[in-house]
Amino acid sequence: MTYDVIVIGSGPGGYVAAIRAAQLGYKTAVVEKESLGGVCLNWGCIPTKALLKSAQVMEYLQHAQEYGITVNGFSHDFPAVVKRSRGVADKMSKGIQFLMKKNKIDTIMGFGKLNAKKQVEVMGADGKTTTYDAKHIILATGGRARQLPTLPIDGKKVIGYREAMVLPTQPKSMIIVGSGAIGVEFAYFYNNMGTKVTIVEFMPRIVPVEDEDISKELEKSYKKKGIEIMTNASVEKVDTAGNGVKATVKTATGDVVLEADVLLSAVGVVANVENIGLETLNITQDKGKVIVDKFGKTNVDGVYAIGDLTPGQALAHVASKEAIICVENFAHKEGKYKHQPEPIDYGNVPGCTYCSPEIASVGMTEKQAKEAGYELKVGKFPFSASGKASAAGATEGFVKVIFDAKYGEWLGTHMIGANVTEIIAQTVTARKLETTWHEVLDSIHPHPTMSESVKDAIEVALGEAIHL
Repeated sequence: MTYDVIVIGSGPGGYVAAIRAAQLGYKTAVVEKESLGGVCLNWGCIPTKALLKSAQVMEYLQHAQEYGITVNGFSHDFPAVVKRSRGVADKMSKGIQFLMKKNKIDTIMGFGKLNAKKQVEVMGADGKTTTYDAKHIILATGGRARQLPTLPIDGKKVIGYREAMVLPTQPKSMIIVGSGAIGVEFAYFYNNMGTKVTIVEFMPRIVPVEDEDISKELEKSYKKKGIEIMTNASVEKVDTAGNGVKATVKTATGDVVLEADVLLSAVGVVANVENIGLETLNITQDKGKVIVDKFGKTNVDGVYAIGDLTPGQALAHVASKEAIICVENFAHKEGKYKHQPEPIDYGNVPGCTYCSPEIASVGMTEKQAKEAGYELKVGKFPFSASGKASAAGATEGFVKVIFDAKYGEWLGTHMIGANVTEIIAQTVTARKLETTWHEVLDSIHPHPTMSESVKDAIEVALGEAIHL
């Protein structure tokens, strides 16, 4: 079989690349070893949000009296919560199947790899290998949970994010190692379901990639919920010999032994670069990532890489945009697309964490902006002063904006609170358009909304606060 484009992997990078290629007139196939949609749709972004929604409904019920509503005798069915999450994921995966058929893309099930002739070899479930030719081959094999030598995942007592989504019974206690997005999202879910949760973080603060003020606010909120937090701490060894797990945690004041039913290792992801033929074609790698140019091209003509395989942020929306840029670029060169696409500005990529309260950010933190030499205007507006937040009973958190004092350049926005992941796109677009604070303030924001708190935070930065 010969194709114009073959994509290995069908996650938010792979399936988007395949669809865009098909739209531009290429005969396209996508190779997938497990389920269409990849980790994001099946084991990441989508099913975790379904779990978190169940936890949020529990939270509504727990605080129903604060809204003047009496609810008697509610409880939760943990297996049913998990079943709903899997149902949402299955529905989304079937949606990708529909999109493949709609766009006349061939789906090849099996494990795909490159061979020495720059062909794609696919091993099916029966162990048989089929070889395919393509002018353009896009690697989109994604990533998997990182494993630490001190935390070998056995899938039962020491688990990764996959197992955490489908546990047959709810644990009474859980240790979560790592406080990035995966760690703090599962911490919220399990804590709200009634599991005793302890977070162990190696860095001095939780969600360490975020602005320091965000970390402080989330820690305050989580401790209020009863989640225990240990920072500047590392798990040195685990003992799974008994009924549960015993973790020896090294802290500044000495070793501590934590006991729990289960330990979740949430220490990040690593790229799936093994056994896909990179070494066969001498494709350049560095630090476990495939090196590409700004259009996703590797050092081998006709071979591209996108998503978690490459050095950019390991985020679904980054993979999707890289996919479109990659395809449109080679299509432009071949006269199938009218203009060369614009490369991603990796300094203007939003990050979202769907714990409660939610976190959303883009651009520089205050510390980064200071280190870059900017003179700053910083404004912080608390949701406790927002009419919409008060009406919704969601007054936790704030919006923090950072501007260059000299020219008014919008350097960054950092939010923590209800639904802030729905608000951050405003900053992304404004920064893309090189908007200054004057233009934002001259744009009328609807009232009452949570989003108007961005405007309020800018007023604070300029010393012109109206509502604070």
